[in-house]
Amino acid sequence: MSNYSALKEKVLKANKELVKAGLVILTWGNASEIDRERGVVAIKPSGVSYDDMTADDIVITDLDGNVLEGSLRPSSDLMSHLAIYKAFKEVGGVVHTHSTYATASAQAGKAIPCYGTTHADTFYGSIPVTRELTVEEVQKDYELNSGLVIVEHFNQNNIDPMACPAALIRSHAPFTWGKDCFKAVEASIVLEEVAKMAALTLRFNKHATPAQQYLQDKHYFRKHGANAYYGQEKK
Repeated sequence: MSNYSALKEKVLKANKELVKAGLVILTWGNASEIDRERGVVAIKPSGVSYDDMTADDIVITDLDGNVLEGSLRPSSDLMSHLAIYKAFKEVGGVVHTHSTYATASAQAGKAIPCYGTTHADTFYGSIPVTRELTVEEVQKDYELNSGLVIVEHFNQNNIDPMACPAALIRSHAPFTWGKDCFKAVEASIVLEEVAKMAALTLRFNKHATPAQQYLQDKHYFRKHGANAYYGQEKK
């Protein structure tokens, strides 16, 4: 039995949750999780059908992308995931999809403003969109640079990656993350819903403006942080 069996089962389930949530068609997406103590990442194999995929197909790599376990090639987006893990030390899981509304926002080169409390419950502030990749960045180390451009945007704009666990790569698609792969999937689900809501908000009122900051603060901090009171106390 693999030393990584539990991790592989968890990542398999997270990937299948993306399909169940309607965020992935064909093989357009991937989820991963990092085990920081062991210095390994488990990720979906490249181009494998979700219907056919088993835990044995999940690939284990080190933080440089070297395959440690698995007979299949890891997701082509592996290096993007690794860039996020290396830069954002609190991140435990990463998800990449091409979900319709979030991807449309990325293709339009538009960040997703916080128009209301549904957005504010999960994401603090706008969902950012990165700059375009250069010709050189696309031609060499494309997947790595796709992750690095997210890191660059968050660092340059002093965005807390755990307060806003999502980004749109311009002309590409979204990435989300969280404390583990299931939280990263949850962030992808919420991202797609708020992207859809934002598009409809502008359809109903093209002059719509973001929600009042004090309202955004109330909804975000009642669920996150030291004074959060949403939900039940952990026993």
